[in-house]
Amino acid sequence: MLRLTTTTALVMLSTTAMAEVPRVLTDIAPIHSLVAQVMGDLGAPDLLVPAGGDAHHMALRPSDARLLDQAQVVVWVGESLTPWLDEPLRTLAPTAATLTLQEVAGWTPRMYTEADDHAGHEGHEDHADHDNHDDHADHDHEHDHAGDDHAGHDDHSGHAHTGLDPHAWLDPVAAKVWVGAIRDTLTATDPDNAATYAANAAGTMQRLDTLTDQLTTTLAGVPAGSWLAPHDAFGYFEDRFTVPSAGAVADSEAVAPGAAGLSDLRERVSGGNVSCVLFEVNTADDLARTLTDGTTAKTAAISVAGAGLEPGPALYSTLLTSIADTLVDCTAS
Repeated sequence: MLRLTTTTALVMLSTTAMAEVPRVLTDIAPIHSLVAQVMGDLGAPDLLVPAGGDAHHMALRPSDARLLDQAQVVVWVGESLTPWLDEPLRTLAPTAATLTLQEVAGWTPRMYTEADDHAGHEGHEDHADHDNHDDHADHDHEHDHAGDDHAGHDDHSGHAHTGLDPHAWLDPVAAKVWVGAIRDTLTATDPDNAATYAANAAGTMQRLDTLTDQLTTTLAGVPAGSWLAPHDAFGYFEDRFTVPSAGAVADSEAVAPGAAGLSDLRERVSGGNVSCVLFEVNTADDLARTLTDGTTAKTAAISVAGAGLEPGPALYSTLLTSIADTLVDCTAS
């Protein structure tokens, strides 16, 4: 009887410990993956925007509002990625501990510039330097959210890219800085599990270092300027791994290039320097096919935020590895 009573007590203690772990809500799948790694076996974070969903513009469902209302910790990239989330955070989760990753110090943000054709991404800061972080909380970010129906688009259609580029999760060195902030936020909210968060974060950071080294090796043979990005969201990846694109097909995946832009892109492809034109997963490949028709250039699907991948701890490395492998295969002669 004593043995049974002791076992029952241990189960009850374990259940109580699990209940004390804060309810954590994340915005997009790559951030969900990083948070899940830091939480480990303590619990799983909730995900607000489904993998492949429209991060820039989303109408909250009642179930989404409940997630916000129940959240004790919210980890999101920031208003530059999900401007629609700012007000619901204040009204539905006013007491939640909120970590805004774009405001974390220690990584170098990339800025969009108007009238920039994004070819080669000249003029952007070197992401090897993560010691200086400009305060970009006051930058004015203009967002175009015209159109409500984005059900068939991957990631964040309908968004004009200006101001701060929020897609920094595509740089695992920046992600490593964010993991430290995630650890600190969870620890402040749940100090009883501080040692677990610290150990899990250290393991995550080590895996990010290994991933950076692996992808650097994988991408070493990709010729500079040999591919066209579907839209200007891959700048952090290009800068980190020194694989500059020849430009972006469009500033926004919802806005096709005009006649002059299309002619210029077609000339780049037909000239033979561009051997790969990428399009977003879950979107039509019509434009990519138009640009490559009659040439030796190939097309391939790519995702910026994990469309088609299973959310969870493994998604982050799977996403970046998939981008690298796609670039290698698509640009190979």
